[in-house]
Amino acid sequence: MSISKNKVVSLTYELREDNVSGDLIEVVKADQPFVFLFGAGGLLPEFESNLEGKLIGSNFEFQILSANAYGEFDETAMEYVPKDIFMIDGQLADDLLEVDKVINLRDQGGHLVRARVAEVGEAEVLLDFNHPLAGVNLHFKGEILDIREASQEEIEHGHVHGPGGHHH
Repeated sequence: MSISKNKVVSLTYELREDNVSGDLIEVVKADQPFVFLFGAGGLLPEFESNLEGKLIGSNFEFQILSANAYGEFDETAMEYVPKDIFMIDGQLADDLLEVDKVINLRDQGGHLVRARVAEVGEAEVLLDFNHPLAGVNLHFKGEILDIREASQEEIEHGHVHGPGGHHH
């Protein structure tokens, strides 16, 4: 069986910046593989296109340029906000105001957004709303561990159920 639409795929990988010798970003090992529903639209399209047609036991190695991954770093996604928005019950939430800390906020529509604290000043905080991997070329190297048919329920829900997937 090969990787194609509506197959559940289990794999390992090493993700590095730029190339095989770049800085290590993430490692997924066989004891806790990455399990996903191929073709459900939840992954980077180029990630899937590089895996399509592969078989159990196949090794893979490929690069995805930042423009085709999480986009280029966008200076306009940096925003200064008043420090006093971090007041909770009259106290400044100092634990949130650490450089490089990722915090959850709500936008004007009430939607959850994540931002990285880039700088803390006297009166303002610089927040970075770029994806953490924006501007980073990605290099994947790994192995296909398993491929199976997705259940009708998994296809309808658009994600894997059971071990390595979603439980509900």
